[in-house]
Amino acid sequence: MASEERRAVLEAIKRFTIETPSWGYGDSGTRFKVFHWPGAARNLREKLADAALVHRLTGVCPRVAIHIPWDKEDDWAAVKSYAAELGVRIGAVNPNLFQDEEYRFGSLCHPDPAVRQRAVKHVLECIQIAREVDSDTISLWLADGTNYPGQDDLRARKRRLEETLTEIYAALAPGMRLLIEYKFFEPAFYHTDLADWGMAYTLARKLGPQARVLVDTGHHPQGTNLAHIVAFLLDEDMLGGFHFNDRRYADDDLIVGSQHPFELFLVFNELVAATTSQSQAPRIDYMIDQSHNIEPKIEAMLQSVLHIQSAYARALLVDRRRLAEAQAAGDVLGAYRVLRDAFETDVRPLLAQAREEMGLDPDPIAAFRRSGYAEEVARSRPASKSGASGYPGA
Repeated sequence: MASEERRAVLEAIKRFTIETPSWGYGDSGTRFKVFHWPGAARNLREKLADAALVHRLTGVCPRVAIHIPWDKEDDWAAVKSYAAELGVRIGAVNPNLFQDEEYRFGSLCHPDPAVRQRAVKHVLECIQIAREVDSDTISLWLADGTNYPGQDDLRARKRRLEETLTEIYAALAPGMRLLIEYKFFEPAFYHTDLADWGMAYTLARKLGPQARVLVDTGHHPQGTNLAHIVAFLLDEDMLGGFHFNDRRYADDDLIVGSQHPFELFLVFNELVAATTSQSQAPRIDYMIDQSHNIEPKIEAMLQSVLHIQSAYARALLVDRRRLAEAQAAGDVLGAYRVLRDAFETDVRPLLAQAREEMGLDPDPIAAFRRSGYAEEVARSRPASKSGASGYPGA
């Protein structure tokens, strides 16, 4: 690689940022069991402190997504100030439309207008919180759906969703974005009201320019071509962001890149190809969404950040000229090998150099293990006495 090309890649790596989720720092698990991790964050301030450490170690995680009501506070100005003292800020605000008893048959799609208005009111509360903490993003995942054929009128549910989202969209502040997330199944099993990217795309288009699609990498059927979805949404200027995680079977929320690293690289290949070919790159939020059950919380987050950086760095190394030539010539395997060459490149020295240039330890995980932070919080944070399954505070 020529020196000027290497310098361009290093600068791109240093500019690239990732948003970490508050819920990834606390105890969480499956419907079977939550295993307590010593020192796991128990409240928003402890989550922010852990997220700030991840940012100090990596230099690329300045924003922290929050989930309401899990992270609800009485004084948001104080939260904003505390985050700033730590060197981070609040990122996307995530409403919770799946845990209240009233949401048994849905929230924004519920047959009862009173329940729908309760759900709308909650999202409007999240928009107000976003205003108070200077966030410009509402990240909306909808768990609504049905378990059995005939349980509800599917077209009526679609119309209810359009009506409630229209009310929510109208409340967005200027410059604020509504990212619409989809999921093909779970917790509902017969149908999900926002089941795929096409449904999210259609609703976002109808709502207006402040709405975009959010792609969660674990929310698709087995075998789905994520790179194709990303390329299509990029070309339509409708990709708003990601919730990065990895999966083996369903929505496993495992460490990013731990199961399918080549798939993650192919997603970033499309992102780099699109953003470097445009005079003004679209805004895309790169967010992590994980539920660490048996893993140490902070170290798992660091591992995800490193895997994302690696995928991005490899995508930056793709020889675009050679790739285009092979594609134009119909050289199927030649084009494939261009991508494999980049994917098989060991980018760890490049990432280490970028960190050193940022004044950071070249190995964030080793630095974390040496810091004594894990041992300190294990002593100072007693185990939460929350329930045995689900999320603390649920």
